[in-house]
Amino acid sequence: MPDDLETAHVAIVTGANHGIGAATAAALAEAGTAVLCAFWRAGEPDDDQSETYRTSRAAGAEQVVAGIRERGGGAVAVEEDLRDPAAAGRLFDAAEEHLGTVDILVNNASGWVPDSFAAASRDRFGRTLQPVTHATWSQQFAVDAMAPALLIAEFARRHFARDARWGRIVGLTSGGPLGFPKEVSYGAAKAALESYAMSAALELGVYGITSNVVHPPVTDTGWVTDSVREFVAGSPEHFHVARPEDVAEVIAFLCSDHAALITANIVHLR
Repeated sequence: MPDDLETAHVAIVTGANHGIGAATAAALAEAGTAVLCAFWRAGEPDDDQSETYRTSRAAGAEQVVAGIRERGGGAVAVEEDLRDPAAAGRLFDAAEEHLGTVDILVNNASGWVPDSFAAASRDRFGRTLQPVTHATWSQQFAVDAMAPALLIAEFARRHFARDARWGRIVGLTSGGPLGFPKEVSYGAAKAALESYAMSAALELGVYGITSNVVHPPVTDTGWVTDSVREFVAGSPEHFHVARPEDVAEVIAFLCSDHAALITANIVHLR
């Protein structure tokens, strides 16, 4: 970060190498926030992923950071495996070393693995399903439930230590009250994230911290196909195929001073 750059806040955004995470990092930086872009290099791309999706992921957090810096903002990219319980502390240490004290946390990263109890090997969009196993469950819950919980806890500890009075936490969720058929472990892990975020809102509100969760609409991060668009067009529940930037605008608002009275909400975008 340039020595003469003054930032109003410092944020950690997980999963910031593509999609909603990358757009959120850019939106926060545009508002004057320095951003640590946490990411993890995926393995070999799934054959079910579109070329656009693979290209988006491959672009990496370094490209996101470069774009922020070109516009005069402050950002660093840090590769971290959120399945490691020690990752939360390392991310906060890195942010404090390079950017300053963290007062915004966006839990966006996903360990998404499509799995199911059903015998079908593919879902309605043609994506390969795996059976629910310890491996699929562990991947989902480590990234989508454990990591957000530990990051929130680390955020709170450091907030208390410096007697701070302003903070913002935003999580990303999916699924619904009837679970998430065909992505069952993903939906269950996101339900855990929602519970942690709501509890944080009530426990930490007296310390000036708001905590909310955003439920995006179908969002074109590169995986949306014609069949997905047809599904949205015919659905009574889904109104838009959104861009990552559309969702990021909402997240950035929840991280602003204007959202001081908004906490303990799951914000459904349609």
